[in-house]
Amino acid sequence: MNEKIIFFDGVCNICNGSVRFVIKRDRKAQFKFASLQSDFAADFFREKKFNTSNLDSIILYENGVFYSRSTAALRIARKLSGLWFLFFAFIIIPPFIRDSVYDFIARKRYEWFGKKDYCEMPE
Repeated sequence: MNEKIIFFDGVCNICNGSVRFVIKRDRKAQFKFASLQSDFAADFFREKKFNTSNLDSIILYENGVFYSRSTAALRIARKLSGLWFLFFAFIIIPPFIRDSVYDFIARKRYEWFGKKDYCEMPE
């Protein structure tokens, strides 16, 4: 199965902007989207026995494997039209370095970019 689902924080402004960014550049419509707060996500994670105790990151489910944080973002960029695939070169940087940058931005995301009172779903 060649399923690619991006799970994102549905109340985060930068996350919603990122989803719109991906949709615009996903010319082959490879990705499906679900907010982390959705019933679909809860059911999907339970069915796949995915640990949801620390869900504060983007999650990519691709071909039966879960990826999170910087790895998820880089794997998504690799599939986008244009030159975005070049960002995948950063995969050679050890995850603990990439993820510390990702985590810093994630911790500040509501402060810097704001938060919605409701979950916005892409069209």
